[in-house]
Amino acid sequence: MVDAPVVAVRGEAYREVTPELARFTVTATARDRDRETTLARLAERAAAVRVLLDGAEPAVTRRETGQLRVWPETRRSGERVVAYHGSVSTTVTVDNFTTLGELMLRLADQEQVEVAGPWWSLRPESPAYREARHAAIADALARAREYAEALGARVTALLELADTGPSAAPPMVARAAFAKGGPGGAPPELELDPQPQPVQAAVEARFTISEPVLG
Repeated sequence: MVDAPVVAVRGEAYREVTPELARFTVTATARDRDRETTLARLAERAAAVRVLLDGAEPAVTRRETGQLRVWPETRRSGERVVAYHGSVSTTVTVDNFTTLGELMLRLADQEQVEVAGPWWSLRPESPAYREARHAAIADALARAREYAEALGARVTALLELADTGPSAAPPMVARAAFAKGGPGGAPPELELDPQPQPVQAAVEARFTISEPVLG
């Protein structure tokens, strides 16, 4: 028995979708010649950050305390301590972009607080991944049918399907712009442009086709 002819194709899909999450970091710092004063100031500033984040719920879906650092500053020669430094960082994840700019500005307005980000991303379970995979499979089937039609044949069965492509690109950083306060001491505004997230999928597939018409 002669084996049926086989066509092997690659199906691909690329989408740019609206991000679902924004992540940024908030770092409170302190410095003083006295160690206890440095620690007290650091604790006070970290607490102020927590209060603002508490007030931002439920837009804040997740927050995680990162590295806590306290270290002495010494002179170039010797071990004489001239000051103590301290810092503590918190990573914040937000799913409501309407209040994101305002929240970041309020945090950045705190004394000795640095704000960095945001980084845009999709949820791990985002339907965008599933849609891209389905589109890649549809592309593979369409290509197989095109090849079969060019030979005067038709696709009859699927032999093999393999996922070979990435689902998404790394998170991207937003473009942010600070604007000065308006007339009358109006508060500054922060304009954020959420960057579309690229989602990709690729498959390799092998199909059997009916006997080609080559004459």
